[in-house]
Amino acid sequence: MIGAGHGGFFRVLYVYDWNEREGARVMMGHLGGFMRDRNRAAGVGRIGGLLLAVMGLFHESAGAATGTRSGAEVTLSAQPGTPLDAQARVLAAEDMAAAARHGEVPLVLVGKASLALKGNAADALFVQVQSASLCGSAGCSTDIYLQRQGQWVKVLDSVSGPVEVLPTGHGGMKDILVDGSDRWVWKNNAYVDTLALQE
Repeated sequence: MIGAGHGGFFRVLYVYDWNEREGARVMMGHLGGFMRDRNRAAGVGRIGGLLLAVMGLFHESAGAATGTRSGAEVTLSAQPGTPLDAQARVLAAEDMAAAARHGEVPLVLVGKASLALKGNAADALFVQVQSASLCGSAGCSTDIYLQRQGQWVKVLDSVSGPVEVLPTGHGGMKDILVDGSDRWVWKNNAYVDTLALQE
């Protein structure tokens, strides 16, 4: 973190970071030194808002630099007529039927990624069915399947948001990050939400 010895803008960042509750007051105090007329509060407020926005970018850049988001996002795409698409439609038969009952022709998106920490023995199939009746306010959900003894088995059910495969893992399988913050780990032959493990 930037030291207090730096002046001006960077000093404000330092004080704010270590005093979040009083951060706004500290900023106003520093900015007040540049303003002769105390009645210019609106102007100070705008500058303070700008500093807060810059601080957000600063923290985001710091997070990227430390590798907190080093996963590989799974790309989902429509692949009509391919064996992968045909398999996805079989696995999502219930969702396809539900969409059909609403008179909808859903869009099927599929993707594939290896989930094994070592080797390529655990290629997973990612399936997302998109239609007005199936997708809610959180977006469209994705299911993840693994092959076991020649059969596709669902190992993660109905998660919404971008899906990333992380380099870290549990039980020989890579962790999965959903929507940028929800981490799932391998336990008892399926993926379990780490939030549920904490309860």
